[in-house]
Amino acid sequence: MSMIGEYLRVTATELGRAIQDPAWALELVEEVQDAEADLEPAPAEARHFSTYKTWDMLRFLLERAEFPVNMIHGEEPFAEDEEWGYGPPRYLRPERVRLAAEALRATTYARLISGVDPAELTSAKVYPLGWSEPNSLEWGRSWFDGLTQFFEAAAGADDAMLVWLD
Repeated sequence: MSMIGEYLRVTATELGRAIQDPAWALELVEEVQDAEADLEPAPAEARHFSTYKTWDMLRFLLERAEFPVNMIHGEEPFAEDEEWGYGPPRYLRPERVRLAAEALRATTYARLISGVDPAELTSAKVYPLGWSEPNSLEWGRSWFDGLTQFFEAAAGADDAMLVWLD
């Protein structure tokens, strides 16, 4: 089984309800995932986005770059007694989504991987391993670009973000 980074854009009202009623939030996640599964909307148009297995690689690169927002795991817990795959979900408030989008706009993927030796990822046991392959650092580029577009759209709509590993 794979570990997949997952995101759902929610309005401030939906975030409030999700915090109060995590079961409702999980139902919303499933509804949106089902609705978008066949459509495969572009990241800027989607409510749900997945970083697939690149989540830990992106976490490593963003932490290394001292990124100001923990957008890979989220920052505030809710539903702490529930498992949404690998642990409970977390969220980012709209102002943190905006800060993340601004920082992403100023961060190129080339800058993130500049000077990174793939052996660092192996040494740090970054999921899913296999960093000795040629061009292994390039694997995350399209996911990073999609995540950037997704966060920019969310910030433009003043949305919050639910974040979890599935």
